[in-house]
Amino acid sequence: MKLNKLALLLATITLGAASSASFAADRDGEITFKGSIVDAPCSITSESATQTVQLDKISNSALKNGGKSNPKAFQIKLTGCDLTDTKKNVTATFVGQPSVAQPDLLKFTGGVADGASLAIADARGNLIKLNTASPATKLVNIDNVLEFQAYLKGDMDGDKGANITPGEFSTSATFTLAYQ
Repeated sequence: MKLNKLALLLATITLGAASSASFAADRDGEITFKGSIVDAPCSITSESATQTVQLDKISNSALKNGGKSNPKAFQIKLTGCDLTDTKKNVTATFVGQPSVAQPDLLKFTGGVADGASLAIADARGNLIKLNTASPATKLVNIDNVLEFQAYLKGDMDGDKGANITPGEFSTSATFTLAYQ
């Protein structure tokens, strides 16, 4: 009788463990949450923190002799701004791989296109040099939108324009916001 009770107890434990493992394996997915807490008066929206700006298809003839493409607007959105302290302005500094031909602009780091570089400008079209803070933007409480533009500028080879090689291109920059 003792042997039967022991066998029944072992069977119950085994079935319980098996059904528990089966239940644990019945998952449809996993979600990872990431973020950071920063010492700043505003939060950066997630769609602004990581974004892709798709430029138009640009004619190589538009870039000849240092020519420019039409600008493409992009934004950095700030939310939850609390301006109770003295920091009421913000600047943006863009950092990336500088172009050899135009060190204030971004070099293409992917694709086969060549002979041009990517410029970042403020909303009025004023160039923001790499590694240099943009002009300060006055903040308001709660939500703010920082407006920028990106465009291509043909490289120069001395006094004449560089050869423009058509094809896909990509480049990237990181940005840092400084509150004042």
